[in-house]
Amino acid sequence: MTHASLLQPAFQDSVHATQQVFRKALAAMSEPGLEHEVTGAPALDRLAPATYALCLSLFDADTPIWVSPSLDSPMLRANLAFHCGCPFVDAPENAAFALVDESMEALTAFNPGTDRDPDVSCTVLIQAKALEGGPATTWTGPGVSDSRAVHLPLPGTLWAQRSAHGFPKGLDFFITAGTRFVGLPRSTRVTHNMQEVV
Repeated sequence: MTHASLLQPAFQDSVHATQQVFRKALAAMSEPGLEHEVTGAPALDRLAPATYALCLSLFDADTPIWVSPSLDSPMLRANLAFHCGCPFVDAPENAAFALVDESMEALTAFNPGTDRDPDVSCTVLIQAKALEGGPATTWTGPGVSDSRAVHLPLPGTLWAQRSAHGFPKGLDFFITAGTRFVGLPRSTRVTHNMQEVV
């Protein structure tokens, strides 16, 4: 198969759609745990519509990408390179964005930023099967009025690995499922079974 034969359509109205999804991504980070839905975005190989929409809206030539082997494919690389212009890296620590699934590779390999420059940290897109049905967690912090109950079906290792870096260092997350996604910035505190895990 040639490179051209791997290419798939992205948004029909790419400028309007990417701006709309980008605004939703900002809203998801400013109001952690609230669900947002994308419309008009296709799936791409192993990527769900919400995951692909975030890629199309957040990735560009200045954002090196690391992709989990469980999601990686020639079709994914061809389309992200064509539509976003993003370079791919083999070393997780060099990634500005990472694409993983809920099997959760070692998150500690990604760049958590520094106390002086926390904004250079990696943002991780976790593709899950659902955004509900998991253990009860309570989120508090900036953008959350009082507290918010969230039930993400993600492995417990996520919370342990997320807490490995002291704030303001840390990773920001988007968790996607189907056409929906939520944001989890490093500033959000998460408690699980009445014990703080982040």
